[in-house]
Amino acid sequence: MMNRNFNDWLSKFKTSISNYSYYVDFNKIYGNVDKLKIELNILNSLIGSQNIEKEFRNIISTYPETLKCIPILLAVRSNEIFVKDEVNEYLFKFNKLFYSIDDYVKFMKETGLFDLLENHLINNLYDYVLGVEVGLDSNGRKNRGGHLMENLVESYIVKAGYEKNVNYFKEMYLSDIEKKWGLDLSAMSGDNTSTKRFDFVIKTDNQVYVIETNFYASGGSKLNETARSYKMLAEESKKVDGVTFIWFTDGQGWISARKNLEETFNVLETMYSINDLDNGILKSAIK
Repeated sequence: MMNRNFNDWLSKFKTSISNYSYYVDFNKIYGNVDKLKIELNILNSLIGSQNIEKEFRNIISTYPETLKCIPILLAVRSNEIFVKDEVNEYLFKFNKLFYSIDDYVKFMKETGLFDLLENHLINNLYDYVLGVEVGLDSNGRKNRGGHLMENLVESYIVKAGYEKNVNYFKEMYLSDIEKKWGLDLSAMSGDNTSTKRFDFVIKTDNQVYVIETNFYASGGSKLNETARSYKMLAEESKKVDGVTFIWFTDGQGWISARKNLEETFNVLETMYSINDLDNGILKSAIK
C-alpha cells in the first residue's frame, strides 16, 4: 500500500450504495396495516356518512377496539396523543376508552378526521393507512442506511472465503476479543473500559483484524469526529502485537471533511474504500 495518492483514492468514492430494499420496507408495512384490518373496515362505514357523530358513537360503544386505529390516521404510532385546548389538557389513550365518548367525538372533529371521512376525501381506510405507513417508513431509512455499508463489506468478506463465527465474527466488543484470543487490548480501549465494539473481526493464524465500516452520503460535523477518533485508534493499534485495525469507509460526504480524512489516511495504511474492495484488497491486506 505504499505511495497511495489520497486525491485519487478520494475521487473514487461513491455517491450512494442504496439497494432496492433501502427505500421502503413493504413487508413491515403490510404487517402493520394487516394488524388493523378488521377495525379499519369497521371504521370504513363512516366514509361519506350523513350523521358521522352518531355513527361514530355507535361504533365506539359497540367496538371500542376500533379506537386503536385512530392514531395512525394522524400518522402517529403511539397509542397516546396529547392535546391542549383553551380550557383543558388531554392525554388521549387509544388502547382503551379513557375519556368519555364525547371527548373522543371532539377529538375526531377538531383534528379534522371527521371532515376527512364525512366528505369522502378518501375511499378506503386500509389504503389510506397503507399510504401513511409508507410515509412513516421513510424515517427508517437512516437506520437501514447505517447497515448498508456493513452488509456490503460482509458480502466481500464472505466472497473472500471467510466463514461467519469460524474465522470472521460480527459486532464484537473489545473485551470479548481479549477473552477469546487471550489478548491485551488496553492500549486500544482509551479509558480502559473495553466498551469499544467493532463491526467485524477476522482471525487468521497469525493475526486478529479488527474492522470498522461506515458510509457517509452527506457531510456534517460527525465526519470530522469519526476521522479523528479512527486516527487515534490507528495509532493505538500499532502498540498491540498481533492486531491490525482496518477501516472501510466511503461516500461523497467525506469531500467536505477531506482534511481530517487525509490525516487519518496518512497514518493508517489499512484504510480502504469500496473501490479497494472491488479490486480485491481483502486478499492482499489480510494474511
